[in-house]
Amino acid sequence: MMLATKPDATALRNRSGYENWRPAVIGVTVLALVGVDSLVLPCLMGALVLPTGTVEDGQSPQEAAQLVLSGIPGGLPIQRRVTVDEVHTRRRIVISHLVVTAPLSVEEAQCLVYRDPRADMSVLRTTEAVSLLTEPARARALLGLQALVVNAMVYNRNGAIEHLESVPAA
Repeated sequence: MMLATKPDATALRNRSGYENWRPAVIGVTVLALVGVDSLVLPCLMGALVLPTGTVEDGQSPQEAAQLVLSGIPGGLPIQRRVTVDEVHTRRRIVISHLVVTAPLSVEEAQCLVYRDPRADMSVLRTTEAVSLLTEPARARALLGLQALVVNAMVYNRNGAIEHLESVPAA
């Protein structure tokens, strides 16, 4: 005769899926375009990164983007939001909005200051900038640039494009 044993709680917890018991982390990433063929990227401790920040309660992604990159009189000229990435970790959802600026002049780009004062700002050709990013940042930047080109809004859930909608012409 076989005795039923109570399963180990730790083993169950390690196999369990997503548990929504912590609030979502919501962030914003800014693709700052310079002209038609360049991007502004912060160089932080020797690595190029996409400019990112958090979206606080009651803030829109566009408002949060103004705090990520500053220095232009009148604020960052946000064109539109192009992607929303949603990743489910074990106990938290991480949502990242990607917004794109209207094309900046070289002078405006040189005035930009990243929220982290340790970063140096670089203006690089888009192909060079994208090739120097980490794989996740590269994928996010390329998806955002593609969505901008085809005038779409892309919803990416756990690495799979879940929804694609056309954006009305402005």
